[in-house]
Parts: sequence; structure tokens; C-alpha cells
Amino acid sequence: MTRHKVFLLVFTIFMSIVSAFGQKDGARPNIVLIMGDDIGFSDIGSFGGEIETPNIDRLANEGMRFTTFYNMAKCSPTRSSLLAGLYTGGNGAVHLANLTKKSGYTNIMSGKEHFDNWVPEYCKAENAFDHSFSFWATTEYFLPPSGKFSEPYFLEGKQLDPSNIKHEISPMYQTDFITDYALNWLDESINGEDKPFFLYLPYHAAHYPLQARPEDIKKYRGKYKKGWDELRIERFNKMQKLGVIPKNAQLSPPEKDLNRKGKPFVLEYKEYYPWDDLSQEKKDSLDLEMAVYAAIVDRMDQNIGRVLKKLEEENKLENTIILFLVDNGSCPFFKNQITDVQPGPANSYWSLRTSWANLGNTPYRQYKQAGHEGGSHTPFIAYWPHKIKPNTITDQPAHVVDIAPTFLDILGMEYPETIEGYATEPLHGTSLIPIFEGKKREEPDYFISGVRNMRMFRSGDYKIVQMNGGTWELYNLKTDPTELNNIASSYPEKVKELDEKYKTSPLGRMDVRKSRKQNKN
Repeated sequence: MTRHKVFLLVFTIFMSIVSAFGQKDGARPNIVLIMGDDIGFSDIGSFGGEIETPNIDRLANEGMRFTTFYNMAKCSPTRSSLLAGLYTGGNGAVHLANLTKKSGYTNIMSGKEHFDNWVPEYCKAENAFDHSFSFWATTEYFLPPSGKFSEPYFLEGKQLDPSNIKHEISPMYQTDFITDYALNWLDESINGEDKPFFLYLPYHAAHYPLQARPEDIKKYRGKYKKGWDELRIERFNKMQKLGVIPKNAQLSPPEKDLNRKGKPFVLEYKEYYPWDDLSQEKKDSLDLEMAVYAAIVDRMDQNIGRVLKKLEEENKLENTIILFLVDNGSCPFFKNQITDVQPGPANSYWSLRTSWANLGNTPYRQYKQAGHEGGSHTPFIAYWPHKIKPNTITDQPAHVVDIAPTFLDILGMEYPETIEGYATEPLHGTSLIPIFEGKKREEPDYFISGVRNMRMFRSGDYKIVQMNGGTWELYNLKTDPTELNNIASSYPEKVKELDEKYKTSPLGRMDVRKSRKQNKN
């Protein structure tokens, strides 16, 4: 072999190694963390839904889908646990952006901020990020707001008059201008700084109110007239083919059938109706309701596509890890505060009713706030070119508290000992990197979700969960993944074992203290 051929061979091998890792030796990947709001496990196309989500599906098909990923079942506790890596905490909590900032990243946030009371002030958007555009909790999608339901917007921590919000498309629509701000700051970072970036993009979609652009609604009008009963079966069959649910999973019946013999819930869900019993006029109205919801999800996906396009144009996608998740399962608390306006326009205020939320959470039981799988178990996608094998599906369970230790591994850094003068709170999760690499992770000892009195505690295959402060239910998720058979009465020792472990966990100790205080009062 000639010297020239040897050189070419060595050079080819070298370039293939560089390509395989998608980065120069020592270069750190950019990180994009995207969150949806109140979206059910089966709503995304790559998880079984009929809603058009080609950009999220691209991340799934070129990355990894988790079949079992837990959140805290409600907006604010999920965001708190996600960004701090803690089930509960206080001073000493470390925000994800504290980690990336210490590693020399540019930190950008655009979207919804909603924390529990335990989250320290220094973790708020304007204190943690270099650039932030944020709002708190529920807002309208269209601007200017009607003034009835909107929370204020903040730019770099200062309240911003809605008329001064920068936007590219009129009328102003929240999902679009959230992305506008993110892309503008991305452009500044990419073209003005030789630094990696962390972009946190927590959308409000598809939280109520049901407001969407007319052209997006039109795409789905009429697609839901077959009804929730038939659509749940269709989604379930698709999910089985995709492999995103266990092979032994069964489709749970409408929730009223499961709970007919139990005591009434404190949380009241509107009555389920067989679709075929409804009038054509009612079916048309319900079709519109779900079409608007689908349009909100669709618009979010379109904006995720804008981010992917920007990263591709700037040659950054190959060295960017993108994580997509949802804060909790679909929301069942139907409300319509403006009775003479149909869902869709800026002056409407509808939310999904229980039966549509039940479709979103296919094949699981229950909804937002509940520790049952329908409330706590939502899509999670990890995309990392040349690191994660494309189109892989893992059944290893994980939780939002695992994101912070995953960041530490990505950044190659140690967890800080102090933050803002406080000793740091030890992280509650473990890194997902072994799973990303196709290995078996040592499963955490437990996972917790659900709001207080609707808590779940899972350890191994077994899970205890309560509803409205009732007695613990017990499920073996390996044999009964959709929680159809409560085996608490048959295995009281297992219930006791899990209850004792729960009470010694950080969140369990907090719940016990609150219960004692409540009982004294």
C-alpha cells in the first residue's frame, strides 16, 4: 500500500470517528428541552394519535421513544421537579440552567413558567437564564387578550405590555411568538458567540382555553365525528403496532365503568356518553371541540419544525440533543365560561371534556393530577444524532427527576456543593445516558407522581396509588399495565411495604407532615 493510500485510509477513519460523534473532540452538545402541556400519551402521532405531528415524529423516528416516562401529573410540580431534579426541595435546589451556565452555555427560555412554592427565587426565569420570555400558568392564546383570563408576560423579568410583544404573524398567537423569541435569541447566540446553548421551550399548548388558528382547525374538522369510542380503539391498535405499549396491555374501559362500585370522587368528572347515543348536532359540536384541541397540538408541532429548520440551516442539528416531554396527562375538567361562543376564536374559553381526555390518555386510566398512569405517564423522546440509535423504543421506566443528572453527564461536570450560599439538595434521580447508549440502567428504587391525596409510588413492577385520599390501590404493572385489577386486598403486605418506603421518601415525609398538621386543625 502506498503512502498516499495509507494517508487516505487514516484520514477516512479519522473523519468517520468525528462524524460518528457529530462533534469535534471536547465540543459539548447544544441542548434543547421542549415541553408540551396537558397532552395525553396517545395524542402524538408517533405514540398512536391521528393528530399531525411530523416534526415531533421525526425526533422519535430518528431518536428514542420511552414507553414509560413519568411526570408529577400537574403543571407546577412537574416543572419544579424537572428543572431542579427533585421531588420536593427548597433553598439549595439547583436549576438546570445553573448547570449549563456554569459550563459556559448561553441559556435561553421562552414559554410557560409555573413553580411550586418550594422553588427558590433564584430559580425563576429572569435569574436562571441569560434571556427569558415567560408567563405564569394559564393564558389565552390570541393577543391582545380579552382581559378576562390572561396572566402578564415578562421579558427578561420585566412585565411586558401585550402590544409590545414582538411577533412575525398576525393575529398574534402565543405558540408562534414564544418560538419567535426563542429563534431570535438562538440567532444571536449562534452568530454572535462561540458558545454552546441551552434552549428551554415550555409551550402552553395544549392547555385550555381551546383557541386555535382557523386554518389549523379546518384540517381536523369532521375527523372526530366517528367519536371517542371508535377512536380509542383505533389508537390502541396503532399503539400496539408501533410497540409503544406493552404487548399484554388492555384497553381500559370508560372511567365510569371502572368506578361505579367505588365511593364518589371528590374530583368530579362529567358523565361519559356512548357516542352512538348522541344527536348529530351534538356530535358536530364535539367534533369541533376536539378539532380545536388537535389544531393547538398541530401548531406546536409546526413551531418545533421552525426550531429544527433553524438548527439545520445553521449546521447545529448534528451536535444538538433534543428532549421532548409533556407535563401531565390530558385534562378532564370540562368548562365553558362563555356559553354563546363555540371553541376556537379569541373570545372563547372551552376545555376538553372527560371523554376526549380519555381518548388522549389511551389506553390508560385517569387524568391530569392523578397518580394513575393516565395522569402521570406521558410521551418522552430523546434525539441525539450519532449517540442515540435511530427509531429505538425502550421500556425502561424513567422520570422527570432523571433529567438533571442526565444534564450532569452530558456536560461532564460534578454537581455543585453550594448554590447561592446554600448547601445543594441531593438529586433524586439518576442519569438516562446508559439508556440512550442502548444499555440497561440500574432502575431507581422508586418513582413518585400525582398530587397530594392522589399520589402514586412505584417500586419495581408494583405500584400503590390513591384517589382523593382513599386507601391505597395496588397494581402489578408488569402483568396489568393499564391498572384494571386492584390487588391490594390480596397482597396487604406488599401495600404495607410500599407505603412504608413512600413515607421515608422526601415527598412522602412532606405529605405526612401536612396530613398531621391538617388533622390537628
